[in-house]
Amino acid sequence: MLSFFKDYKYFAIAFAILSLVIILVFYNILKVDKPLPIYQPANVNSELVDSTLLDTRKYHTIADFSLINQNGKTITQDDYKDKIYVADFFFTTCQTICPIMTDNMAEIQEQILNDNEVMLLSHSVTPEIDSVEQLKRYSKEKGVLDEKWNLVTGDKKQIYDLARKSYMAVKTMGNGDQYDMIHTENFMLIDKKRQIRGYYDGTKPEDIARLLNDIKILKKEYQ
Repeated sequence: MLSFFKDYKYFAIAFAILSLVIILVFYNILKVDKPLPIYQPANVNSELVDSTLLDTRKYHTIADFSLINQNGKTITQDDYKDKIYVADFFFTTCQTICPIMTDNMAEIQEQILNDNEVMLLSHSVTPEIDSVEQLKRYSKEKGVLDEKWNLVTGDKKQIYDLARKSYMAVKTMGNGDQYDMIHTENFMLIDKKRQIRGYYDGTKPEDIARLLNDIKILKKEYQ
């Protein structure tokens, strides 16, 4: 009798191990990445959102735009048509978080170098300082590749509206100038329908890793 239970114990252990292996195999086969969220103004930090959009809960997309890049070329939404892209806001004379953000954006550029489906877009929040010539100097210093990454300047009101009403990525200064902005560390992941699919801290390596993984997840939506 004791021998029977002893044999049964070993059988139970072996069966349990086999069952666990089978479960893990099926989990890996059937595992599906959770779709990325679609961000709406109503579920973004209200400090970053224009007051006219605070109650918007659906259909939010990035507005049309026309800005000038580091080569003096006019860049519009058509240059990003059918592209996934990462956007941010910066200025070339920033000595705090911008250098870290730009270095991390350069790392993303390296990772998407051979991926024609993904691009980058950085908006200056001080267009009165960041002329085409200034952006060109900065782009050379930072290793910006023209075919992957546009640094854009232009009309300050348009940049302000994009920042507050489209990307929801900057705070206001509160100093009386209606178009002044405090840019944040946010990187935004934009899909081919011009929807925001993710926010990331552009100063943190772990968020950059998450962003790169989310790009892979987002690409699967188009396969």
